[in-house]
Order: sequence, then C-alpha cells, then structure tokens
Amino acid sequence: MRELILLRHAHAEPAAAGEPDLDRPLSAEGLAEAEAAGRWLAAQGLVPDRVLCSPARRARETLEAVLGTIGYVEQRLEDSIYEATPGILAELVDASRETERLLLVGHNPGLERLAALMHSGQSGDYRGMPTSSVVVLKLPMEATIEPGIATLSAFWWP
Repeated sequence: MRELILLRHAHAEPAAAGEPDLDRPLSAEGLAEAEAAGRWLAAQGLVPDRVLCSPARRARETLEAVLGTIGYVEQRLEDSIYEATPGILAELVDASRETERLLLVGHNPGLERLAALMHSGQSGDYRGMPTSSVVVLKLPMEATIEPGIATLSAFWWP
C-alpha cells in the first residue's frame, strides 16, 4: 500500500489592493495552524518521501512550517496544483506512483474533491477540508487514481 497525504494550505491574509492571489502570505493564525499540522504529521510518523506543492505563497509557507517540524524531504513546486481540478491532481499523483508516501500541498476545492472522489467515488460539492487540514488516503501501490480506489486512514484539522 502507498499513502497519499493531502494538506490544504493554512489560513492566509486577505489580498491587499492590487496584490495577486498567488502572493498572499500566511496570517499569524495560519502559521500556528501549519506548525500544528507538522506536529501532528510527525506524531503519526507520516513523513513523506516526496512533496508536490502549489507555487502560491501561502502553500509554500505552509510547507516550510511543516517541514520545519518533520524535517526536509524531496520537494517540488508544481504550477498545476494552483486552481487544480481533481483530474489534474490525480494525474500528478499517478505520475508519482513509485512514491510510497506522497504529500500534496494545495487548495480547495481541488483537494477536498480529490479526497472525496478517491474515497467515495463522487466529488460533488464536498466541503470538508478547513485550512491546514490533513487527509491521509491509502491505496494499492501500483493502482492508477480512479473513483473509490482509496481508503481514508486519517483526517485531522487544527
């Protein structure tokens, strides 16, 4: 079995006038959330083998806070995670099929819809991942991502 860990970015500051959404930083609350997510992952022994992260500042800052707790691992920014659909995220996961424990750091609604699709077979208008929440899914090692392929093994939020 392999594990897919989905981490929604922590709480971010609202965009300032004229500031691109990609440049929104974490709030003080968000930094505390991200650090708590890192502590939870470490306590569960959920250190990823590889991380794919959105290029958005709030996602990168979330990842840095988490890695500050669990230690540094192979990581790559993936432009396609920003505003990704579940299909795009599934393609990224499939491209990392050899990774036993993959962490995706990104945004809603893409992450929560991917989790719902992989677990229940339907994505619908699922709204279940607050900021800094973590979903851990287990799936067969060589399986391609498809509806209902995964088992939900953990769900955490600060």
